Amino acid sequence: LAHQISYVETLHDGEYCHLLAIPSKDKLLRVLNYLLDENEFLSPYGIRSLSKVHKDKPYVKRVGNEEHRVDYVPGDSSTYLFGGNSNWRGPVWLCVNYLIIESLERYHYFYGDELKVECPVGSGKKVTLLEAANEIARRLVAVFTPDKNGRRPCHGDSPLYSDDPAWKDLILFYEFFDGDNGRGCGASHQTGWTAIVTRCLDKLSVHCQDMTGHGD
Repeated sequence: LAHQISYVETLHDGEYCHLLAIPSKDKLLRVLNYLLDENEFLSPYGIRSLSKVHKDKPYVKRVGNEEHRVDYVPGDSSTYLFGGNSNWRGPVWLCVNYLIIESLERYHYFYGDELKVECPVGSGKKVTLLEAANEIARRLVAVFTPDKNGRRPCHGDSPLYSDDPAWKDLILFYEFFDGDNGRGCGASHQTGWTAIVTRCLDKLSVHCQDMTGHGD
């Protein structure tokens, strides 16, 4: 492990900045090439917990006469093998996404605006690591944002939460979200890590103020 750790220092504005990280710069760029690919991990609603590639190409391991598979399952779990309805084989989890966002922000603090990546991969659009972090935050916020018909992805196709005046502004904080359509799955009262989407809103607000120069 010690051989894989990257320790780098650079001079910014007359002060030394130090980076201690497992991936080197080259490895980080290779990881982001998968992470920011909409055919892999990047969904319209954040980063998936498993690449969508495994929808058509599941990982299969044979042990004796038994076959074990890892398929891309974007929403509710297809098995109770791991306990309850928890599913880490495709859905978007806010807790992991936020760690990714903060990591990209720290990498940007060190590498600065000079280091840019394609986001989404294949779009031809180059962004800084901070802008990539903000794009992930924007997609997470989209889980809870109503469309022109009042439908929020987190509530699926339920008319209760899009049409009923008594319910349409009540937002449920689900445990995790479908990696394809953003529908909420698992427990609907996860006000712990799912509520961290409010920090994403704060980050996007600050970024918007920085871009426009307005504080309102």
